[in-house]
Amino acid sequence: MTHAAARALLSDPLTNKGTAFTPDERDALGLHGLLPPHVGTLESQIARRLVALRGQPDAFHRYAFLRELQDANEVLFHALVARNLEELLPLVYTPTVGEGCERFSEIWRRPRGLFLSYPNRHRIADILADPAYDRVKVIVVSDGERILGLGDQGAGGMGIPIGKLALYTACAGIHPSEVLPILLDVGTDNATRRDDPLYVGWQHARVRGEEYDGFVEDFVAAVADRWPGVLLQWEDFAGANAHRLLARYRDRLLTFNDDIQGTAAVAVGTVLAAVARTGQPLIEQRIVLFGAGAAGSGIAALLIAAMMADGLDASAARARVWAVDREGLLIEGQNALSDQQRALCRTPHEVAGWSRTDGGGIGLFDTVANVRPTVLIGASAQPGAFSEKIVREMAAHVDRPVIFPLSNPSSRAEAHPADLVAWTEARAIVGTGSPFAPVIGATPAVTQVNNVYVFPGVGLGALVAGATRISDGMFMAAARALAAVAGTAHAGLLPPITDLRAVAGRIAVAVAEQAQAEGLAAAVPAGGWSAAVDAAMWHPVYTPAI
Repeated sequence: MTHAAARALLSDPLTNKGTAFTPDERDALGLHGLLPPHVGTLESQIARRLVALRGQPDAFHRYAFLRELQDANEVLFHALVARNLEELLPLVYTPTVGEGCERFSEIWRRPRGLFLSYPNRHRIADILADPAYDRVKVIVVSDGERILGLGDQGAGGMGIPIGKLALYTACAGIHPSEVLPILLDVGTDNATRRDDPLYVGWQHARVRGEEYDGFVEDFVAAVADRWPGVLLQWEDFAGANAHRLLARYRDRLLTFNDDIQGTAAVAVGTVLAAVARTGQPLIEQRIVLFGAGAAGSGIAALLIAAMMADGLDASAARARVWAVDREGLLIEGQNALSDQQRALCRTPHEVAGWSRTDGGGIGLFDTVANVRPTVLIGASAQPGAFSEKIVREMAAHVDRPVIFPLSNPSSRAEAHPADLVAWTEARAIVGTGSPFAPVIGATPAVTQVNNVYVFPGVGLGALVAGATRISDGMFMAAARALAAVAGTAHAGLLPPITDLRAVAGRIAVAVAEQAQAEGLAAAVPAGGWSAAVDAAMWHPVYTPAI
């Protein structure tokens, strides 16, 4: 092997093993001199990287450290994450990925994934044609407009697809050569990002309207042509676009929107686990949902579907879910409501006799005071929205209030879990979107209601089944499977983060079974779905290079 080829081997994160190249491999591949003489193992490399990682000054620098490691050695990165998932999940994804997106241009070093910019819209097919992407099975795409609760981050939104796909590998065993993060760079309306001289994206106001739709259409058409059967996951698009694009493309290729459907499945699965602890079935719950954007309306729709599956008719199920947005309770006749929000509206007659604390719209406190909800869910990105007054009002009428402040990152959470436990005399069952420190006295323990419990298993199950599309029924199956895995054997509502790979496997089987039952998948394999799912999972270990 030439020196150039040896250097290329070490420069490719998919082939680089660093000091773990054996003496025979170093002889055959011409690596002597390019590596120090020490011959290490994957285990010794993990130990060395952990020391270096823990020596970083803060979470953001640990995030940047992990990103550089991923770009240097994929096996080592994924082995490190998989073996230390509880410690590293908050660094690889929420909450640290939020700051990673905000400061993406500051730490960008090497290409990872694809930036498809609007000025290069005529080159999309040529860009995707690179043989390096021949094995791609899973794409996560964002346009960076609604990053977590942080808003428009433009090209910095690439941190989201990169992070999500790292979790596909860690939790569902998708090989790192089979994943591709993509950022649709249509500009940004965030002037702070756009005017930053370090900004790596297209420094232009965000393209909208027909031009935007045409660009996305060109992208989807090119993806479908390049990779028939690929799984395309949409991430962090603004609410209106998120619903619109999902509706447009969900029957054209294997695709889903994690903010709408993944969030809904993990929320509903965790609600099912929570109400099992209360002893009161789902169809008897009164649910108030604060934040009726893409995530909130998706949660509401799946909750209603779950109640209908449990025996309520559509009208009775809708009557148990109350949605509150920025303007207050959603009521028929309000302006500028999306189709998803209109489906959640109450009639003026229903609220005519309500006690009110002000003369404006019916806000969250008045809704809680009149509905007396048993479940309160936040998807608003409004920090502190679940105030002490609201929580105490809820707790005054419910023995075990279920309260889920789900907004990410932690700085956008509707309440701090320690406050919720204190304000309810430790009676609240609490789930959060971001990780928080353990809360003394919380029973069950405060649970992180993270999409990572669902989307890796949904994607893996759909791929193993050879599904032609991803249905609402498959997400309902995922939610039910999550609730079944949760049971009552864990300190929290959900299994520990360390069990995520096993959880992904169980959900993948449920999704594959549902796809097959709906006629959306191939026949059951000879060994059954469970064996097929296990066989599809890659494990991060070094393989011989010669």
